[in-house]
Amino acid sequence: MNEPFDGTAQPDPEIGKKRKLWRNLFLLNLCVSLLLVGIFWLPSKLDQVADFLNSPSVNLPEEGKMVEKPVEKVEPAAKITNLLATQVTTVNASSEKEYVYFDFSSGKPVRILDPSSLEWDLAFRRGKVISNGGASSKLGQAGLIDLGVVEFDEVQEVPVDSYAQDVAAKTETENPVLLKWYNYNYFTHKLTAKKNSYAVRTADGKFAKFQFLSFYCDNKEAGCIKIRYVYQDNGSSSFLRTGGAFTTTSTASSLPETANSF
Repeated sequence: MNEPFDGTAQPDPEIGKKRKLWRNLFLLNLCVSLLLVGIFWLPSKLDQVADFLNSPSVNLPEEGKMVEKPVEKVEPAAKITNLLATQVTTVNASSEKEYVYFDFSSGKPVRILDPSSLEWDLAFRRGKVISNGGASSKLGQAGLIDLGVVEFDEVQEVPVDSYAQDVAAKTETENPVLLKWYNYNYFTHKLTAKKNSYAVRTADGKFAKFQFLSFYCDNKEAGCIKIRYVYQDNGSSSFLRTGGAFTTTSTASSLPETANSF
């Protein structure tokens, strides 16, 4: 006669055996994994820690002593001597129609009746800059080289050839080196001069170097182009003085500035 059902299920002995087997397998795998970690990974890490502690760059204090920060010796920057003086000038080129022609030999804008003359080297109109050579002038030898982002005073000499002259664009001439001498902020619609320095071969075949500093006038109007430059009047491509020893530090804030406009 069958026993009455009391509402509780009797445990299946086969299920209990399977659970015990899986539990034992899990524990076995865990132990094997820990053993492998201890054999292969832990010793290598301990060796790395030991190498680090024994390295000369690690200075652990002795008991009862505080760690002293090592004194770093800073070598003073070598001063460049014999440099020609750097000039800073601002050209008011705020007109959207007329170019302002600039001559490196005088450091001033010049009035030009004939753009094919050799009396100017660069011409500015707002953010556009052209040179007295190539498509802009049949007689001028002017051209430019982008020297990249370098310290201005470290440019002690410039190349004597491979200068890019103006080319004819769709509507007017342009110099490919100076198409993007600035960064444009699409949120503020402001131009910021890049840090690049430029080598210039002038209209009469002499050499200069210059760097853009800013683009805005004192009244915040656009088109006042501020540059610093060095002009070599003896025909050499070097900006070192030929005699005597001089030390110059050319920073825009410490140099006299001339504001040029018509």
